[in-house]
Amino acid sequence: MYINEDLIFFFLIYPQLSEIRLIKEQDAEFDEQTKEVSIKCPECGNMNKISIPAKIINQSKQLTTVSIPSGLVCQHTFQAFIDKNFKARAYQKVDYELSKMEFLDGGSEIIEGFEEKEGELSSLSSIPLFQEIINILRSSVDDKEILGTGLFTIKGKVIYSSLPQSTLFNTIREFEVREEKHLLGLKKMLLQLKNDQKVCSQYMEIYNTKFVLVLFFSAYVRLGMGILLLTKLTQQIEELI
Repeated sequence: MYINEDLIFFFLIYPQLSEIRLIKEQDAEFDEQTKEVSIKCPECGNMNKISIPAKIINQSKQLTTVSIPSGLVCQHTFQAFIDKNFKARAYQKVDYELSKMEFLDGGSEIIEGFEEKEGELSSLSSIPLFQEIINILRSSVDDKEILGTGLFTIKGKVIYSSLPQSTLFNTIREFEVREEKHLLGLKKMLLQLKNDQKVCSQYMEIYNTKFVLVLFFSAYVRLGMGILLLTKLTQQIEELI
């Protein structure tokens, strides 16, 4: 996995539960993988520049939706729609509060029944079921136990993410490595950082397409509790399907 050199990850491979690996690698030069984007609040007009992972924008075939929390640009919460040239093309006010910056897909994935919408790829995050799933993931973040959540394709394309940017970048690279090494049969991944924060992921199927649910836990959450919270959240989402 591509991680900072002061991070250590433990891998538990499922369903065999037979392999534990300790990995320590060099810095993935995360800072060089971000782009600054000028953002203007649609309500007060205040402007600021924010850093966005280039890979997130490059994955999308359309505009990428970035949810801006209060305090990042101004006191307002809103959404910006970023094009592939890293320019904000439009903005939208929202009626909910955020504690984390969020990224939502812009039509990066095709699944049966949602291939086309007026000649364009349909954004999964605009489909009612996925909107409900995103609302569940968003409401589960509490800054005490669950610090961020994400939903990805098995190839690492972002459907939704409120993960910290370094964790998001490393998660995407990990999925890419899994695909390259044909390790897509993994059902769960449990990672423990050197600072005791944890990353847990669970594969799940939606509309006959495989996705990966990722939760990022604080150091206060034990690995066993993280697995329990991941299982409960997975069950909650499966009840919608």
